[in-house]
Amino acid sequence: MTTVLSVRGLSVRFRMRGRPPVAAVTDADLDVAAGECLALVGESGCGKSVLASALLGLLPGNATTEGSAMVDGIDLLAADERTLARTVRGRRVGLVPQSPAAHLTPVRTVRAHLAEALRELTGTPRADLPQAVRAAAERAAFPADHLDRHPHQLSGGLAQRAATALALVGDAPLLLADEPTTGLDRDLVDRTADELRRHADSGHALLLITHDLAAAQRIADRVAVMYAGRIVEVSPADRFFASPVARRRPSTEAVGAAPPDPGPRHPYARGLLAALPERDFIPVPGMPPELGDLPDGCAFAPRCPRATNTCRDTPRLTDGVACHHPQEAHHA
Repeated sequence: MTTVLSVRGLSVRFRMRGRPPVAAVTDADLDVAAGECLALVGESGCGKSVLASALLGLLPGNATTEGSAMVDGIDLLAADERTLARTVRGRRVGLVPQSPAAHLTPVRTVRAHLAEALRELTGTPRADLPQAVRAAAERAAFPADHLDRHPHQLSGGLAQRAATALALVGDAPLLLADEPTTGLDRDLVDRTADELRRHADSGHALLLITHDLAAAQRIADRVAVMYAGRIVEVSPADRFFASPVARRRPSTEAVGAAPPDPGPRHPYARGLLAALPERDFIPVPGMPPELGDLPDGCAFAPRCPRATNTCRDTPRLTDGVACHHPQEAHHA
C-alpha cells in the first residue's frame, strides 16, 4: 500500500509564561496508507487533537514543533502558511474539526459554505452547484431543509455533520477526522463512521481521532493508543479489540482450535477496553498526569499494576508497544 502520511519524531511543546513548557506530544511516529483507517485513541487531554492541529499548522503562537510529517512530498511541519493555505488544507489534507462551530463562518449559511468549497476545491460550475451542494450534504447525513441555516442555528450534532460534509468535498488524499461523532446519536455515529470508511475504501487515507472505541472498532484497520503525549501501542484493529473479556464467555470453537487473540499488550490500552460498559466496566485507576508536570520514566507507571523500578526509564515503542512489561501475546 502507498503511504500517504508519514510522521517521524513529532513533538509539540507549548511555552508557558513563568512555568515549564507543556509537553503535549512527544516523539510520535505513525504512518497511514491509502485505503487505510488508523484510529488514534486515548483519554481526553492526552495530545490527540494537538497532533492533528500540528499537521495542519493550526497551533497557537506559543507552540513549537519538532520532527517531520510528510504528505505528497510536503513536510507539513516545515511548510509556511502560504503553502498550507493554498496547497495543503482541503486539497491534500481534509479536516473534520473537533469544534466545528469555530471553523464555520457565522454570517454564512451551510449552503454557502458548501458551494464555496465545491467551487474552490473541485471547480464545480455554477449551474451544477445546487445539485452538488445537496449531494455533499447527503453524504454527511446533513438534512437538505437545514442548508439555509447559519451556524448559530444548528445543534452541535448538525454543526458536526456540516463540518464533515465540508471536509469530504475536496476528496483530499488524507482526511483528519478529529472526534467526528461528537454530539451524534448512535445511529448517526454509525452512519458517519460508515461514510468515513467508504472514503478510505475509495483509496484515501483516514486518521480517525476519537474517544469512541465503538466507532473505532467499526471502521479502523489499525489502532494507535496515546497516553500523556506519547504513542504507547500500535496494533491491528482486529487484534486490539480481541479482548480477554470475550474469552471468559463459553467457547463455541472446535477442540484444538487456535485461542482467540489476546488483545492489547500495553496495560493502559487494556484498561481502556476494560472500562467499556459492554466489557468489564472497570475504570482505569487514578488520573492521567498533567502534560506540564510529567513524571520521569513511564508516565503510566503511577497507575499501572505491572510497574517496577525498571519503569523509571522511559520505554520506547518496540514491536508495536512502549512498555517494559507488556502483556505477552500467548497470555490471556
